[in-house]
Amino acid sequence: MPHSMMSLKDRISVGLPRAAVVVHDLCMVWLCWMGLHQFRYSMLSVTPPASIWSTEILLILIAQGLVFWQVGLYRGIWRFASVPDLVNILKACMLGLLAISLALFLYNRLNQVPRSVLVLYPVVLTALLGMPRLLYRTWKDHGMARTDKAAIRVLILGAGQAGETLVRDLRRAGAYQPVGFLDDAAKLRGSHLQGVPVLGRIDEVARIAPETAAKLIVIAMPSLDASAMRRVVEACEQTGLPFRTVPRLDDLLEGRSLPGELKEVAIEDLLGRKPVTPDWKAIRGWLGGRSVLVTGAGGSIGSELCRQCARHGARQIALLEIDELALTTTESDLRRDFPQISIVPILGDCGDAAVIRYALELSSPEAVFHAAAYKQVPLLEAQLREAIRNNVLATETVARESRQSGVGTFVLISTDKAVDPVNVLGATKRLAEMICQSFADQRSTRFVTVRFGNVLDSAGSVVPLFREQIRSGGPVTVTDPEVTRYFMTIPEACQLILQAAAIGSQQAVYTLDMGEPVSISLLAEQMIRLAGKHPGRDVAIVYTGLRAGEKLHETLFHADERYRPTAHPKILQAEAREVVAERIDNASQRLREAVARYDIESLAATLRESVPEFSPAAPIGAPHVGTVVAFPARNARRT
Repeated sequence: MPHSMMSLKDRISVGLPRAAVVVHDLCMVWLCWMGLHQFRYSMLSVTPPASIWSTEILLILIAQGLVFWQVGLYRGIWRFASVPDLVNILKACMLGLLAISLALFLYNRLNQVPRSVLVLYPVVLTALLGMPRLLYRTWKDHGMARTDKAAIRVLILGAGQAGETLVRDLRRAGAYQPVGFLDDAAKLRGSHLQGVPVLGRIDEVARIAPETAAKLIVIAMPSLDASAMRRVVEACEQTGLPFRTVPRLDDLLEGRSLPGELKEVAIEDLLGRKPVTPDWKAIRGWLGGRSVLVTGAGGSIGSELCRQCARHGARQIALLEIDELALTTTESDLRRDFPQISIVPILGDCGDAAVIRYALELSSPEAVFHAAAYKQVPLLEAQLREAIRNNVLATETVARESRQSGVGTFVLISTDKAVDPVNVLGATKRLAEMICQSFADQRSTRFVTVRFGNVLDSAGSVVPLFREQIRSGGPVTVTDPEVTRYFMTIPEACQLILQAAAIGSQQAVYTLDMGEPVSISLLAEQMIRLAGKHPGRDVAIVYTGLRAGEKLHETLFHADERYRPTAHPKILQAEAREVVAERIDNASQRLREAVARYDIESLAATLRESVPEFSPAAPIGAPHVGTVVAFPARNARRT
């Protein structure tokens, strides 16, 4: 009973303001109609008698009121009235004029209705209805702005649409006071936006910030490219003030940021490559309504891949993971964020054929994404058996069982290190690619391989390592001042995987046009600056030398793989190098036997023989004394 009464109160509280708006609008209709008649008759020498109420007025109010309701005029809120609302009002007034004309024609053949009244009616009524709404919004916006001393004074970089929206959001929040804009557009100099002045250029922020007594700088230019963002960040750093940025539209749509949220400038904002925009229509067309299986589902790539699948139409997602905590975390996150999706958690090793058969039988997937792998380069140099067992033989197991179960698409997540490999990770991943290629058959499962470079913030990657080193005061350890790597974000990597799966043909190998490589030394300096510190002064950078299996520069393309464009402008398809299925199968058998004996020498010899382009920089398989592992071993299980 209390709940029902509360619901009734809620309905009354909502209904009363709406009823007041209806009464206001009908009064404006009456005022408009009577006022236009009086204006027209004032030009005559003899003014006809006017009645403030008649059957004609009643018909006008009924006709116009029904049009107002039909076009949804009362679904809007005065507090947030804007240009689209004015357009809707004009539309309602135009349609109302037609309805009124029809009603009066049927009533009295439009007797004594001046044509000038009919012409001016929609324009005047639009003004009478729109002006109060905009005045109310202006009053509320300025009324909520705090001017007390506790408000944080904010200097905004960028006087565009994002800046204008930011001012309204800051005033609505109440804890911030916008004090000025900086923008490089000369035509904006000296102008005002939402009552806030444009004070100068962005490169003048170090001079203007102290003059305005600003305590926070907000970068309101979400469309800036990486090089421009670096220049803006450098200018902000000269002020010594904290600075934030507004989120990009993609971040809002993907749920990585909330509307009105101010976030710290992330390292991916400063990298020299624009994110790839996928063809969502093609992805949803391929993925929609499907059941998928993801191995390594608790890892950085695996968990994000599950979220992307859920977000873009998958009907069911099976999670295969050996780490029970990672499996539980990913499952609970998916159930919370996507309650409509069927989630099938499976704890087990993807190298176990019985586990794979059980997972495939339980979930009946139409696509399998194989993300489980060991990936720590220096560690794997000394752990050859486990690298081969997990990266090669487990891939063979999952691929074989998927083909035997009639899975439509099998996607192997590979790495750019598989191109001209010089380390165990690259060689094992290259052999995994060759195994999938040997399984390819036009009449059965479609095998797709996706290669990409380093992934920002993935488990065990350099970015979280640098972040932890900076947090502890340094030093930040970089292997070599000349070392470079290709980078992409976790969501972007997963979008590439889905895009390749959607457009992939049989036996396809896809790689991303990743632009220019990033200097790791520059990356370290940028991360130190983003933390509000100065490289070399507050946090030292120490060069430790290349570790086992590492090289100065990664290679994205192999000389023997001719690349051609695909339907997506940033994704290239390689012409897979020919492999002999019998030789690959024989190599797999020998590797399994050597794994069972823990025969490192035999494993190393077979790996070199199977991957002829593998040129190890040092003897493989021997333990490296003093090897430092940046993260716990449990994270190495998953890509």
